[in-house]
Amino acid sequence: MGQAWSVSDAVPTDVPIDPHLLDDLVWRGMVAHSTDLDALREALTAGSVRFYVGFDPTAPSLHMGNLVQLVTAIRLQRAGHTPYVLVGGATGMIGDPKDSSERSLNDTGTVKDWTERVRRQVEPFVSFEGANAATIVNNYDWTENLSTIDFLRDIGKHFPVNRMLARDVVRTRLESGISYTEFSYVLLQSMDFLTLFRDHGVTLQFGGSDQWGNLTGGVELIRRADGGHAHAFATPLVTKADGTKYGKTEGGALWLDPEMMSPYAFYQFWLNVEDEKVGELLRIFTFLTREEIEALEAEHAEKPFLRRGQRTLAEQVTTLVHGAEATARIEAASAALFSGGSLADADVQVLREALATARPLVTGAAGRSVTDLFVEAGLVQSRGEARRAVAEGGAYLNNARVDDPDYVPDESDFLGGEVLVLRRGKKSFAGVAAP
Repeated sequence: MGQAWSVSDAVPTDVPIDPHLLDDLVWRGMVAHSTDLDALREALTAGSVRFYVGFDPTAPSLHMGNLVQLVTAIRLQRAGHTPYVLVGGATGMIGDPKDSSERSLNDTGTVKDWTERVRRQVEPFVSFEGANAATIVNNYDWTENLSTIDFLRDIGKHFPVNRMLARDVVRTRLESGISYTEFSYVLLQSMDFLTLFRDHGVTLQFGGSDQWGNLTGGVELIRRADGGHAHAFATPLVTKADGTKYGKTEGGALWLDPEMMSPYAFYQFWLNVEDEKVGELLRIFTFLTREEIEALEAEHAEKPFLRRGQRTLAEQVTTLVHGAEATARIEAASAALFSGGSLADADVQVLREALATARPLVTGAAGRSVTDLFVEAGLVQSRGEARRAVAEGGAYLNNARVDDPDYVPDESDFLGGEVLVLRRGKKSFAGVAAP
């Protein structure tokens, strides 16, 4: 199976144009909408196209939906095209309209901080070397000193209100109410495309399918304002097998920032995706070839219980986001934890993350017996049940069977001086933090 692609893998200098890029994107299901697929194919095969994709700092971290766009940008750059990655210091002050309600506006300081965080997150995913080196831009740079009169005269006059009212997100909000601020968001994003078209020769924008109205707004503005021709395509929204949105877990969104979602929890998300979604997610989020993915799908269809597709998906995507070293630590710790083998060499931090994912770590362990700790951890309901688990051989401390229910762990039992691993049976785990 192909090696996991990492963000540290640089794009080589003078990348040749890949004439099969668009066909590959279509096969992967990455083109939900397009302004003109034939014209886009012609542009992408004629030479290096300057393209842009934008990320609004509406949170302190990017998430799964943003990862779709980052992976798409990597594909285009590796195929010889030139990325302009936009961080929305201006549009992040407003936020794209939501279907349900008005967004809460963040203060300038928060948006500035999040803009910088998002910029740092984006940087490792694209290469800044070679003939098609990436450029990062911030739309606050060209909106900060723009007067309201100039904005209305130069941009607003090109937007018929009836077209703006026809946008899905606007229609759904007309009854409940939508502010002029959010109503005007499409003008700002369209102005970004026009500015990059004029100043940098950018002729292609892509984004999620929920952005389609904004994407076509930019294409239309370029035509109306400058008589220019530009392209846009939208990637599909990634949903669960039942059609509901991914990206929400019990702990919140599937964040890319390891401080907001541990690499272990990130890995586990991909490891536990539904069987029906494995092929789709391998196509979207990995750089495996068509032959490799189809071979995995065939194996998964024949032996789904092996979960080879999910394991490959988890390895590939975690390596992409968090690096090969972090992925190796996760896999080694998971193998030790679930195989019942020695935990002595397992990465302690990963063990803590794994245990905390299942349930909160027990604290205040000093002087407490194994029986007490099993009850406190929630692995059993009572001291009597804990004692029965020990007597039946189903209670473990650091993967070693417990023989004495009154045993009190000492400092030497804490792995790395930090954590104890309690286990009942084969799959019920809990952690105890060092006192």
